[in-house]
Amino acid sequence: MYPYSKVEYSGYSWVKNMQKHVVVRSEEYVTPGNSIELTYKSSPNGMWRATIEYPEIRGVENFNDPEYLSMSVKGELYASVSLVFKGARRGSAAEVSAAQVYELGNGWKELRFPMAAFGLADMKGSQLMSIVGLTFSQNDDTDDVEHTVFIDDIEILGGRGGLKLRKDAPKIVEAVGFERHIDIRWTRPEDSAVKYYKIYRSFDSKNYEPVAIRDAGRDRYTDFLGSIGTTASYKVSAVAYDGTESTISKAVGAQTRAMTDDELLDMLQLANFRYYWEGCEPNSGLAVEDIPGHTDMIAAGASGFGMMALLTGIHRGFITREQGVERFLRITDYLSKAQRYHGVYPHFMNGKTGETIAWFGNRDNGGDLVETSFLYEGLIAALQFFDADSKDEALIRSRIQKIWEETEWDWYRRTPDSDYLFWHWSPDQAWVINHKLIGWNETLVTYFLAIASPTHAVPASMYYSGWASQTDVAANYRQWAVSKDGNRYVNGNSYFGQKLGIGESTGGPLFFCHYSFMGLDPHALTDRFVNYFENNKAIATINYRYCVENPKGYAGYGEDAWGLTASDGYWGYSASEPAEHQDEGKLTPTGALASFPYTPEESMRAFKHFYRDCGDFLWGEYGFYDAYNPSINWVAPIFMGLNQGPITVMVENYRSGFIWNLFMSNKDVQNAIRKLEAVR
Repeated sequence: MYPYSKVEYSGYSWVKNMQKHVVVRSEEYVTPGNSIELTYKSSPNGMWRATIEYPEIRGVENFNDPEYLSMSVKGELYASVSLVFKGARRGSAAEVSAAQVYELGNGWKELRFPMAAFGLADMKGSQLMSIVGLTFSQNDDTDDVEHTVFIDDIEILGGRGGLKLRKDAPKIVEAVGFERHIDIRWTRPEDSAVKYYKIYRSFDSKNYEPVAIRDAGRDRYTDFLGSIGTTASYKVSAVAYDGTESTISKAVGAQTRAMTDDELLDMLQLANFRYYWEGCEPNSGLAVEDIPGHTDMIAAGASGFGMMALLTGIHRGFITREQGVERFLRITDYLSKAQRYHGVYPHFMNGKTGETIAWFGNRDNGGDLVETSFLYEGLIAALQFFDADSKDEALIRSRIQKIWEETEWDWYRRTPDSDYLFWHWSPDQAWVINHKLIGWNETLVTYFLAIASPTHAVPASMYYSGWASQTDVAANYRQWAVSKDGNRYVNGNSYFGQKLGIGESTGGPLFFCHYSFMGLDPHALTDRFVNYFENNKAIATINYRYCVENPKGYAGYGEDAWGLTASDGYWGYSASEPAEHQDEGKLTPTGALASFPYTPEESMRAFKHFYRDCGDFLWGEYGFYDAYNPSINWVAPIFMGLNQGPITVMVENYRSGFIWNLFMSNKDVQNAIRKLEAVR
């Protein structure tokens, strides 16, 4: 079934459905690998409707001006077609009847409905976000006979239909077999007429069938075959907006093979590393928020995670040190010139210009202290890694040190006597968001780096007055978790047989154990209350045991399927945690896999299950898609920068402690540890 849909019928009319959703068929398609099946009966004594919704993708918000609604149709379509708008959840005032397409024949036909037919001739690209889907509904052709139509490639198009495709084919430059999948990569012709690439596969090197498409910005495809020892060969073509296809590339093949656990971990780290190496914003070399998504928008926090993933890639031999130097010269040059606010970067930046993008609203137009701290985890690790006596590596070090020393952590205290750091500052609205940083959450590293600063440090006592505050203000803040457990920072209760030292409710989403501890080694941090490696291990164990027990009875949970944390979801981005009020049936691979240092056996079982049993829908070019919800047949359409990096980095910390060792070797980091020990 297609989860972004809704089927309704009454009287003697009827539409085939699964749980009131339309049916998907993998045997019929124009672009592989499926289409929507609409089997229906229109009766004079009834009515039916089938609504297909557009799943809004984070960061995808750049559209050409629309010219027409297009769809490919095979079969008998006797229905009206209308657009559905945000908020209204109903058809447009002017419906377009499909009556003129009675004689469709047996093959696929493209239908085009001009936007003017919906009364939308003047609609601009930015207004397309108001359209959330379209509806097929019963019209006057009520013959009381069952009909079937297949529908594919529903799109609103415009702007590029007249471009002509050059006929030169892409060239496949790589085909590599892993345990259950084969990766292929091709060159992309510089041709603005290309809409997508079509991938063909053969198991006998003779008969090729189309198996997938990838948009014009992608040059890689992961073919999950599901078995060991399978040989396949591939060809690729480019397809234009007008449907014309280039010549097809020469064939390149590979074979899947058995892999050891170490080889599987290499594979996992490599796939997620590619998000930051191949999928970066090209001018800055930094991480985009998600893929697919806004291609020019850099996310500061994801970029910090990406830098640590790049260092891991050098360490593992995915790229050379020389390649890493080139990338970090580009990164540090960009960051040296990008817009900052008292030395603090915004959450999002334009990768071409370095200017702030206020993506979360006009109040988010200044410095973001937390995202900056995630960025600096990566910068400090790079400062320690690039230690060679060379001009280029010395330049990387000097740029990072200058950025680090220019950051006014104490400014974000707001007043000289404040007990708290504040998350945001706006150049024209000052402290309007007014968000105090209070733990337990992902912001521990923010306090740590503010204490570590060699030039603008805050007192180490703020760790206890702000982050671990015992005040009523802090206790009230912590009750976002509903439960009063841990609202004074210390918890002390047992959940699913595991005692929890600190943390609200049952410990919160797993990213609390990851984001601050990708560089900062939790073994090295013991405060008045707990050692943070042991506490993080307890939180991961609670999360695992909750999913095994599965109190809400969701499909797919179990000993090898767990990991509740923040990710994309069917209902939008949300933070899941092991508490019934925060559990929607969504599993996020990074939750379990970035927990490798804390729960190595449980994480390995989850990894093998996600890959071997769910890989046909969950594994892609950059590792695992962000999340999935088996109870509603939903898989995230994106890879997310905040979630791909922690997998590569935390798996490496489990395997070798590499990033932990780099970050902790910094003299300012060591000084912060001593300061915290002095106030403990």
